[in-house]
Amino acid sequence: MKEYRLSIIVPCYNEENTLEILINKVLQQSEIIQEIIIIDDKSTDKSRDIILKISKNNNKVKYFFKEKNEGKGSALKEGFRMATGNLVLIQDADLEYDPNEYSKLLKPFKESNADVVYGSRFLGGDMVRLHFFWHYLANKILTFLCNFITNLNMSDMETGYKVIKSEYLKNINLKEKSFGVEPELTIKLAKNKLIFYEVPISYKGRTYAEGKKIGFKDALVALKCIFKYKILD
Repeated sequence: MKEYRLSIIVPCYNEENTLEILINKVLQQSEIIQEIIIIDDKSTDKSRDIILKISKNNNKVKYFFKEKNEGKGSALKEGFRMATGNLVLIQDADLEYDPNEYSKLLKPFKESNADVVYGSRFLGGDMVRLHFFWHYLANKILTFLCNFITNLNMSDMETGYKVIKSEYLKNINLKEKSFGVEPELTIKLAKNKLIFYEVPISYKGRTYAEGKKIGFKDALVALKCIFKYKILD
């Protein structure tokens, strides 16, 4: 069985309430983790101070402070550049996704021929918090359209849990700086004829009062990107 070295990429923007808790949860999976790379997207709260404290106490934690706020896509692009593991896992800085489920995400790599694994919130994870019908509907529409473009049958294109063999990220030039990176990345990976898997995950979605950032405008950007990257490389 091939040994996998996992690079965890954590995009962060104003997550002082959850960041340290999240990183401690990730570090509990230390036996499978090569590094944690936190990309701070010009936070204006105490996130940067927390990052410095965490990295000082653990040599697996690396970081990059961006000079201006640009969005998740820009943060991911920098994280992919810094990653040294042969697998890259995207982990949001909030507590919506549970690092205890990394073993589920790695299973298709270890036991099958996966190149890409998405954690689906709609396949029956241990528990899923219920709210935001309109987010659910937008997600389903965007996933349907992305499936139409890529000829895949995924259930959750917008998931925050994506694991990708790093060799395939080196040749992908991400252009979207915001949440439009989700369909862009999916379509560009699919164009390379990679083998996709999905696994069920739990999800504890938060409200806007709790810090959720994605909204209706981001859905419109994602919609545009689906058709844009069907044509463009």
